[in-house]
Amino acid sequence: MAPQGMQFNPFLPEGKAFVYVRRGQTTHMNEKIREEYPYLYETHLHTSQASACARSTGAEMARACKEYGYTGIFVTDHNWGGNTVIDNRLDWEVWVEQFCAGYEQAKAEGDRIGLTVFFGYEAGYDGTEFLIYGIDKTWMKKHPELRTATVEEQYTLVHEAGGLVMHAHPFREEPYIPKIRLFPEWVDGVEGINAAHHQYPGALRDKSGFDKSAIAYAAKHHFPMSAGSDIHSVALFGGGVAFRRKLGSPQEYVQAILQNEDRVLTDGKVWYDKDGKVIG
Repeated sequence: MAPQGMQFNPFLPEGKAFVYVRRGQTTHMNEKIREEYPYLYETHLHTSQASACARSTGAEMARACKEYGYTGIFVTDHNWGGNTVIDNRLDWEVWVEQFCAGYEQAKAEGDRIGLTVFFGYEAGYDGTEFLIYGIDKTWMKKHPELRTATVEEQYTLVHEAGGLVMHAHPFREEPYIPKIRLFPEWVDGVEGINAAHHQYPGALRDKSGFDKSAIAYAAKHHFPMSAGSDIHSVALFGGGVAFRRKLGSPQEYVQAILQNEDRVLTDGKVWYDKDGKVIG
């Protein structure tokens, strides 16, 4: 039996069988799947240094994710087109410096405690959002045109840098999203599983249909899929993408998704294969 307030987490190394689970969160993880795909990455995470909707700092998020058992995380704060706390009137390079503060704090803490921390961001276009991977602060500083880029121009710029554009929660319906807009020509893939659709306590309606639509959309266009928690505090959901191997860089993640490498997806409760089929 786990001590009160503790729960078995098989992603932890041998000898560390239990981890504190916040706010009653549960983990229904198939043991065989976990053994085959031991490297779990959170791909959608916000920090309070850059995202107005976040409640925890980069260092706090890193420690919580390490404690939970993640191999690594991507810090994907809201950019100038989303719910950012950074003043958009700032000079571009100053803006980028401040924007990266949450990631850099998470990275420093991750290096200290043994958690891989990668950089990314969530780009907003009037409520339509995209997860950007495989770029860094230096590249951003060299491209001030990002601030006014269209969805099409964003895709071109990110691809020129060897990056990845994933449509975040494409079928989410919320007051901040005026309407659902799809851009199949200008994305590389789809966030098929968003744990926030499944695990927010007190939700007044079933949001799992958002993911079902995303999975069907990905299948129609033969898009690779990812999964992430869309987490804003240390009350973790446990979502993400798990691989058979450890990723050495953001570019390895980019290539793994573009090449549709073997992986599994989770919302923290249910496990799916890379095509969105429930497997555990």
